[in-house]
Amino acid sequence: MIVAVLAFLGGALTILSPCILPVLPFVLARTEQPFARSTLPLLIGMAATFAALSTLAAVGGSWAVHLNDYGRVLAMVLLALSAFALLSRRFADWVTRPFVAFGSRLMSGKPGRVGIASSLLLGVATGFLWAPCAGPILGLILTGAALRGPSATTTVLLLAYALGAATSLAVAAAASTRVIAAMKRSFAAGEWLRRVLGVAVLVAVAAIALGWDTGILTRLSVNSTNHFEQSLLERIGSRDSPGGAMAMSGAMSGTMSGSMSGAMNGNAMMSASAPPAGAPPVEGELPPLSGAVAWLNSPPLTPQALRGKVVLIDFWTYSCINCLRALPYVKSWYARYASQGLVVIGVHAPEFAFEKNLDNVKRAVRDLGITYPVALDNDYAIWSGFNNQYWPAHYFIDAQGRIRGHHFGEGDYAGSEQLIRQLLTEAGAAQLAPAATAVQASGVEAAADEADVNSPETYLGYQRAANFVSPGGAVRDATHRYTAPGTLQLNQWALAGSWQVQGEQALSTAAHASIVFRFRARDLHLVLGSTPGGPPVHFRVTLDGHAPGADRGMDVQADGSGAVSEQRLYQLIRQAHPEGAHTFAIEFLDAGVQAYSFTFG
Repeated sequence: MIVAVLAFLGGALTILSPCILPVLPFVLARTEQPFARSTLPLLIGMAATFAALSTLAAVGGSWAVHLNDYGRVLAMVLLALSAFALLSRRFADWVTRPFVAFGSRLMSGKPGRVGIASSLLLGVATGFLWAPCAGPILGLILTGAALRGPSATTTVLLLAYALGAATSLAVAAAASTRVIAAMKRSFAAGEWLRRVLGVAVLVAVAAIALGWDTGILTRLSVNSTNHFEQSLLERIGSRDSPGGAMAMSGAMSGTMSGSMSGAMNGNAMMSASAPPAGAPPVEGELPPLSGAVAWLNSPPLTPQALRGKVVLIDFWTYSCINCLRALPYVKSWYARYASQGLVVIGVHAPEFAFEKNLDNVKRAVRDLGITYPVALDNDYAIWSGFNNQYWPAHYFIDAQGRIRGHHFGEGDYAGSEQLIRQLLTEAGAAQLAPAATAVQASGVEAAADEADVNSPETYLGYQRAANFVSPGGAVRDATHRYTAPGTLQLNQWALAGSWQVQGEQALSTAAHASIVFRFRARDLHLVLGSTPGGPPVHFRVTLDGHAPGADRGMDVQADGSGAVSEQRLYQLIRQAHPEGAHTFAIEFLDAGVQAYSFTFG
């Protein structure tokens, strides 16, 4: 029930964000009609379509995405024709083709004569166009369905989200009705107003056709909406969540470093015994660890076997830059306190498909110098047991098996170490080793230069891609020859050469394919891979058209050369003196590279 209320409120909050703007003209264009026969059916159709499409996306994956794409195209045609009918009565009267006449009736029916069915169908069309601001609450619902499987509960929650948005739009429509009526009385501007609404609809259709509804407007969302949604999750919790997880690394491993927060362990039962006065409160009990598909550096561990030990659970994945930057601190705590009762368990929850490969994880664990137990959580069983939402996420368990604290993301390492020391003291440890004064980290594990990072994590697969500016956009799941514009704005990127853009990656299908990115940060990383067991893919990197020299990353030579031989994160640029925006380019001299995501630091 609580999550249903949160879903409704999250939908209502979309009215505060610019990404709702493309929908408003279609709603406001109906304000001259009776509410019960025009605006209300439109909003019902819109909400029902959104809930149905989102449910299909949770069930069916890419085929549902294609269905929505076709629906959007048809809806844009219908609504563009309807906008011309608003602009010109002569056009509306002249058109005799059934499809266009139907659109004219939808958008320009006279008061008292508009049909409920036509308004409902227009709402269905608008539902195809509506790309809502997917804040934390919607992410909680959709990723919960992805992790535990869609259900009737998923559809109910999605419908609650859509009804929340429809309610806020209804309020806006009611207010605009009074404004429009006043304008009519004052200026007799009915025909003029009709044309203004027609122009507004055309502008909205153009914005949708250009991708502004899913790109620019979404990124311009009012800062307080996602913040407010996240605050609701923190205050109320996600105890009734069907999956307890948000949309993962697109909203996590690159964009949520530092000040992350979210719902805690809602499935765990609270321990009856109270902690010492003034000590951290009990947040739950350690869930089962039996869902791991494999264990490294240890036999399988259980909550029962860990009683009497203080446990740190670290959710991570080996291509996540935030996880890698937190890793030196986790390794330091293990080295410092393992002999005094601390057990560290790295729960490896993969983001990309290649991170489910046992050999890949084994190699990463070896190369990263991880000696504590690592559980491979390929099915997100442990992740779901904690209702976790983030990479990295640290959960602190006392000797009685109770969760006594948590931290999401990078940062506050001193506070985390202090909590470990307190739990060890409660467990009877004496003469603890001194707290760390400094932790040495190098390469990809070095802390980010937060003062100069102005570029977000950016995915190359079409499922989560943003700011892609190659002419014509991405051609999904088919080989296509791309070109890159001569200039890029900050955080725009493009492909050049022969590529096949897939759901979570872009695959080069011929030699000399390249990627260009305009960024601002000290470090640039790119998650790359080559065919397992195949030859390396050689590349050449440039920074503002020149070899990187001293600004090379650890995986690049000074002349910009390098090779992709493993599926992992590659550090390609580390500037000695970062300042301003730069254009990065990487050309792959061989075919067959897999490019997943850019991250910065």
